Amino acid sequence: MKLYLLPFMCCLAAGISCTQQKSENLADDNKNELAGQLKGSWRLLSAVTLENGKTTVQDYSKAQRMIKIINDDHFAFLKHDLKPNKAGKNNFDAGGGSYKLIGDQYTESLDFYNDPNWEGKSFTFTIKIQGDTLVQTGVEKVEKAGVDRTITEKYLRETAR
Repeated sequence: MKLYLLPFMCCLAAGISCTQQKSENLADDNKNELAGQLKGSWRLLSAVTLENGKTTVQDYSKAQRMIKIINDDHFAFLKHDLKPNKAGKNNFDAGGGSYKLIGDQYTESLDFYNDPNWEGKSFTFTIKIQGDTLVQTGVEKVEKAGVDRTITEKYLRETAR
């Protein structure tokens, strides 16, 4: 009787193995799809910041403009005011570095920035891409700069003009 179970057990083991491999391949496909969707240029539309129990909403379509550029393994962001200050100049901010994407967890390692307190820090965000919209939510914590906040940023894919 035990010999009759042997073919059944072999088929069952093979079926489980194939199902597990399909699940792993599907997870890899989803990861690769998200990575492919993430690459490009993104214009920041808005940011919601929660800090010290206070929520602040920043609309980036009016007074400032920011773009984030993401390639295979690096990111950069550039931001400036749309109206010059009293000295006739735009306030400007920029930074960049490398990133890693594991599933929907996007981690930026800030290698370049004008404030050395931020350089060398990593920030992990949960990202979601729907159509031409990217939403990323995560915590920015930089003790030396007195920053500890949760941010949700909404971006729109930039296209050539």
